[in-house]
Amino acid sequence: MTSSKDEDFHRTARTLSEALPYMRRFAGATFVVKYGGHAMGDDELARTFARDVVLMKQVGINPVVVHGGGPQIGAMLERLKIKSSFVDGLRVTDSETVDIVEMVLSGSINKQVVTEINAAGGTAIGLSGKDGRLIEARKLERTTRDPESNIEKVLDLGFVGEPARINPELLLGLIQSNVIPVIAPIGVGPDGETYNINADTSAGAIAATLKALKLIMLTDVAGVLDKSGDLISEISADRARDLMVDGTIHGGMIPKLETCLNAVESGVTASHILDGRVPHVLLLETFTAAGVGTMIHHA
Repeated sequence: MTSSKDEDFHRTARTLSEALPYMRRFAGATFVVKYGGHAMGDDELARTFARDVVLMKQVGINPVVVHGGGPQIGAMLERLKIKSSFVDGLRVTDSETVDIVEMVLSGSINKQVVTEINAAGGTAIGLSGKDGRLIEARKLERTTRDPESNIEKVLDLGFVGEPARINPELLLGLIQSNVIPVIAPIGVGPDGETYNINADTSAGAIAATLKALKLIMLTDVAGVLDKSGDLISEISADRARDLMVDGTIHGGMIPKLETCLNAVESGVTASHILDGRVPHVLLLETFTAAGVGTMIHHA
């Protein structure tokens, strides 16, 4: 008679056997992982994420982690009684706010992620986009149209930027040294200005520059859903754009999907949108046949 413990061991063995072809296929490949959302705020999920990243490195994948930190920034601004507002999901960032954003992202959050990965047995080094001019940025402009006059106005978001150029040499050197880079999405302007950059956008730009095999976005949803609310496990770039046009894909999923599409169209083999609230979601998507999120590919 087989005990439940034996069944667990056999299940583990089967899982490892299923993972072997993927380990061989992805050995030496670079995966850029955008880490944020609920997975980042839950201690157990944070430890699980760190272990999974270390395991990926151990089997020959080169993970590059780009993290967000919106809720933590909001909490610190509230604690310091600094008011902030949003335009199209982007935090308006004045000179006072950008100092707090940099402190939280490049300081406490970045070092927490690094510490978790190192505690799990990896060798992680924390960076911001200002280190080695990793993320050269330009000011992000947004426009709005007055519904009555139909006049278009330029919105000033302050020190909110977008990547103008990614300098990969620093990352390539760390990858070759068996180090896991952990990047805070802070950019540097032409005159040394500090820019707050959306973490999704930063991850997509880094993945495109590195010609990563995969861009993996951890979110707080299961993935891309169809009109019935069912998960779309795999979708081409052209089909994804069609679904945005017809309204199937809408709201906050649009900018995430745009980032994934831009990465794929810039040479990344595939982009993935995963539910970061699922334990071991990175491993499930990478090393199993079924996968658990949405994969976006070129053709």
